[in-house]
Amino acid sequence: MVDPQLQANKWIKKMESKNRLEVIKLTDANILRTLENAIQFGKPVLLENVGETLDPSLNPILLKQTYQKGPNVYLKLGDQDIEYSPKFFFYITTKIRNPHYLPELQTKVTLLNFMITYEGLNDQLLGILVKQEKPQLEREKERLILEGAENKKSLTDIENQILDVLANATNILEDEKGIEVLQASKSKSNEIAEKQQIAEKTEKKIDLARSQYQPMSKEAAHLFFGISDLANIDPMY
Repeated sequence: MVDPQLQANKWIKKMESKNRLEVIKLTDANILRTLENAIQFGKPVLLENVGETLDPSLNPILLKQTYQKGPNVYLKLGDQDIEYSPKFFFYITTKIRNPHYLPELQTKVTLLNFMITYEGLNDQLLGILVKQEKPQLEREKERLILEGAENKKSLTDIENQILDVLANATNILEDEKGIEVLQASKSKSNEIAEKQQIAEKTEKKIDLARSQYQPMSKEAAHLFFGISDLANIDPMY
């Protein structure tokens, strides 16, 4: 089971150890100075523990209100015109479980929800359990997923080739190269279709075998969410 918060903390520590990431809070006295330096020298910044509203002074960054001045790009932050580095990135995190952000804020940023769902946790726990009990079965499941993705990519490539031939051919009946491409594409497409049929049958058998472990993974998922919700009953949890 992967804890999203733990993963985020590991990433932060890794970035900090490489002296690449500046971690700030809205309560910091020198927050604007840190942002100015990061924007100018192209360092990523993480603003952590925010609420459901943000300081309006951050709007120029969130909206990326840059402008060209001579050969350089600048951004006005407060009273300062700062040279803007394309290597600058701005990350924001919150500890609020289900934050509600207004539409005007959502249009300024890209929201990523790392909160795990019951279905996702159940599937993850099921994979871990099957990998422990029947590793060969789980490896076959992973192989089929990768093979299916590769087959879909190959079909897309074939479709693009066919469209390219049809778009560039003045007379497809007299275009020998185009006919060869179409015949090869059809052969490859049939081959992929046969592989997919075999893979689907195999995947059904694997899913049937994995379903035997579903009661245990569901119970573990229920337990996880039950424990995590205890804090809503009493802060001592």
